[in-house]
Amino acid sequence: MADQPKFNPGVSLAGAVDLEALSHQVKAEPGQTGGAPAAGGYVIDTTENTFQAMVQTSATFPILLFLWIPTDDRLFPMARFLADAVNAMNGQIQMSRIDISAYPSIGQALQVKGAPALFALVGGRPMPLLEGLPTDDELTQIKEQVLPKIVNLAAQSGVTGTAPYSGDPDAVGGTGDGGAAGAAGAGAGADVVPPEHQEAHQLAQAGDYAGAAAAYAKVLESDPSDAVAARERAKALLLARSGSADVREVRAAAADRPDDVEAQLAVADIDMIGGQIQDAFDRLLDFVAAGHKADIEPVRKRLLEYFAIPEPTDARLSAARRRLATLMY
Repeated sequence: MADQPKFNPGVSLAGAVDLEALSHQVKAEPGQTGGAPAAGGYVIDTTENTFQAMVQTSATFPILLFLWIPTDDRLFPMARFLADAVNAMNGQIQMSRIDISAYPSIGQALQVKGAPALFALVGGRPMPLLEGLPTDDELTQIKEQVLPKIVNLAAQSGVTGTAPYSGDPDAVGGTGDGGAAGAAGAGAGADVVPPEHQEAHQLAQAGDYAGAAAAYAKVLESDPSDAVAARERAKALLLARSGSADVREVRAAAADRPDDVEAQLAVADIDMIGGQIQDAFDRLLDFVAAGHKADIEPVRKRLLEYFAIPEPTDARLSAARRRLATLMY
């Protein structure tokens, strides 16, 4: 990608104790007074456990990877500027923030020496953009030139989906965890985890999504009205099935086998993980409507899982439920 911003010194992750870094360290969490800006909108926070699922979604929409240290206030203006620029693009691109002081293996995998660093991620392929603190002119260049180039490059590769919106980052109690299936860590981002959810939440954070789904199922046995447990169980089941799937292979299989219900269920999972909720609903409902009523039961079961993920007031949810009821009778 041409005209990339040049390197400027940032925050080194190696060597002796960095007294300058210590003087800029804050204890407030992102979103708290004096802390870094919160995730939200089209900005998500990614961990080691959710990294692979996030990479998979770059086959659906392009991603700007922002490797940073969220306790270093020198990086806050850059984080705010990039978030505003990405959010202004209304889902054409997602920004994934990665704390490389907490997850150094990701920084090592991308061969960065410090924070901040920026990469474009399209179709699972990372492209380095910048390492080090940019100048104001370079930030403007990223906003006005680099981000549109990433979107155009993605479109040329057939990556044209829309990133999921995860709520207002300034709203009180907003999770900023990437929304429906874009949040690859089931239950991540919740301010307070109920005691009865602790086991399931910890399993999800550890990447054991099958175990998390089983634990959430036990919660639901005790309280079938627990909507949060139902949502997190659905997300965990989704990621246990397809969180590490090869997106291109799944989409190719669905195209090659349009009458195969398992192939269509698999690609609908990919749509949900990528935040393409309407596409997932329509894909399965259209499949049944196209003459596959013999497969209505597996489709119905999968859609009932999906229906637990969006907010109950989501208009897409009520429309899909009505259409499913029509197709069943």
